Amino acid sequence: QVHVVQSGGGLELAGKSLRLSCSASGRTGSKFDMGWFRQALGKERELVAAVSWSGINTYYADSVKARFTISREHNKNTIYLQMNSLKREDTAVYYCAAAAYVPGSAWASSRSYDYWGRGTQVTVAS
Repeated sequence: QVHVVQSGGGLELAGKSLRLSCSASGRTGSKFDMGWFRQALGKERELVAAVSWSGINTYYADSVKARFTISREHNKNTIYLQMNSLKREDTAVYYCAAAAYVPGSAWASSRSYDYWGRGTQVTVAS
């Protein structure tokens, strides 16, 4: 059984920063491609950023490029999302997701991920 545990988030002012953390645990030796999704009230869940197991490949939504950075610990199923220059439109519930393998063409699809965290609220106030 795979457990995805995420932390971080909360309330912050526009222009400031927040950091999210996530760890996925499974059988010994499990390797996961991982990502962050978010879902704002009344909107569909969307990819924010994702990173391959190797850490070589990263993917970002256009809306967060140059502001958010996804990273992962080497050879571990632990990722981070550093969110800088926050905007009100970043307000959403953020979900960590993991999968044994995500094809390059499918990173943005939530259906590509098998395991999900419980979500954490990020609220940006002006």
